[in-house]
Amino acid sequence: MAHRRTRRHRRVWTVAATATVIAGSAAPSAASATTGAPCTPGATYGSPLPGRAVTAELVKGGFTFLEGPTWDRRTGTLLLSDMQNPAGPQRVQPSTMLRYTPPATFDSFIADAGSNGLAITADGTRVLAATHDNRTVSAYDLADHSRTTVAAGYLGHAFNSPNDLTTGADGTTYFSDPDYQRGNRADEQGGRTGVFRVHDGVVSLVDDTLREPNGVVLSPDGRTLYVGATGNDVIVKYAVRADGSTGDRTTFASIRTPDGATVDCAGNLYWISNSEGLIHVFAPSGAELGTISAGRTSTNAAFGGPDGQTLYITSSAPGGGFGLYRTHLAVPGNPY
Repeated sequence: MAHRRTRRHRRVWTVAATATVIAGSAAPSAASATTGAPCTPGATYGSPLPGRAVTAELVKGGFTFLEGPTWDRRTGTLLLSDMQNPAGPQRVQPSTMLRYTPPATFDSFIADAGSNGLAITADGTRVLAATHDNRTVSAYDLADHSRTTVAAGYLGHAFNSPNDLTTGADGTTYFSDPDYQRGNRADEQGGRTGVFRVHDGVVSLVDDTLREPNGVVLSPDGRTLYVGATGNDVIVKYAVRADGSTGDRTTFASIRTPDGATVDCAGNLYWISNSEGLIHVFAPSGAELGTISAGRTSTNAAFGGPDGQTLYITSSAPGGGFGLYRTHLAVPGNPY
């Protein structure tokens, strides 16, 4: 979530529209094969974790405040946001989009991106970004870095500070809008923080009764939307209809300060607890499979690597600041 952004983030995944259930696990959808995701149609997966408690290793520290990792499979690189301290009279946090090339190279990909959560589009040509600099959802062309607006506001009012997002196979993007990076700018949402969806430029409200919604994830079959509400210490879920609209909200799980999240090909959820520095891993049933530890506080996670099975985590690092962590798991991300 990134409280200190004066809050946080993440990331979106493109998911398939259909899937089958095999041996109690959500199998990867056939549509994912067309996007280059590593999920194999009809595959059955075992436990993603080697044990109940896994410790991730630090790749590199020394960053200010990392958020929103997303893997670009075409280039074999990880994009992520590095947010700086609030600046100027409006107290807005500058943000640079970084690029990590394994095993150890980091460089500036888009300066002044204003980004928090990120996600590569299904066609692999753009990166979607929750952009708090101008309180919108944006898209950056990966080739020339040109910026376009995906969602400018709702009913004529500016968002608070879009934080995280996820996108479906049909191009519908769901995003959270807490107020962590609003700074001193006017509150145009009437004190509400919400979850929205946007399709073909049309923005619709999903829910405006959650306190500081944060991480947003779709299930592999695209039929369930999960949202972590940091202010409520709860992860909720909504059924997703064929037109992208959502049904009633139900509680999926409760954890402390839920932040960013991701999902694997079996439908297992990896949800960050910001204050614990832990990733809680849940089966689609809601049963907790174990935890992954990183730094003292964590913000987001994304799958990547040649086989899609490396989980990258943004978290605080020894000596101060933030770092990028990683651990290799038994199930690939959907998509990675």
